[in-house]
Amino acid sequence: MVDDAFVSERVSSSTFLFEVDGQKIGHFMEVSGLQVEVSVESIEEGGENGFSHRLPGRMSWPNITLKRGVTQTDNLFAWLNKSSGEQFAASGNKLVRSTAAITLLGPKGARLRAWEFIEAFPVKWTGPDFAAESANAAVEQLEIAHHGFRAKTP
Repeated sequence: MVDDAFVSERVSSSTFLFEVDGQKIGHFMEVSGLQVEVSVESIEEGGENGFSHRLPGRMSWPNITLKRGVTQTDNLFAWLNKSSGEQFAASGNKLVRSTAAITLLGPKGARLRAWEFIEAFPVKWTGPDFAAESANAAVEQLEIAHHGFRAKTP
């Protein structure tokens, strides 16, 4: 049996590694949208008034949002440019979907858990807000769409 306090301590002091098609995009400090929802369909049966049959319907996944401090690497923009702008137009406006992965890293860099996203592509990038008086860190945000995910043991 795993000690929950030990696991909680390890996870709270972690960062997240984001990779696309096996290429490291970078480390992120926040990830949101890691969820799945199954709709429920009700089927009413003639002559049965006590209940409706409830069956699982379609699965849906919200976009994943990643946040990190601004870095000097261009891997994130290289991937973003494949699905927008000049590179997108040069490829005949054909979207290249990728396999993306978010890996939870422990405090010493050990891979604790991973989630692999199917047919992912970037849909939004937000840069930092600039204010001369602000002491806030410069943060960028990336939002990706996908067709679902699988949890994986790294």
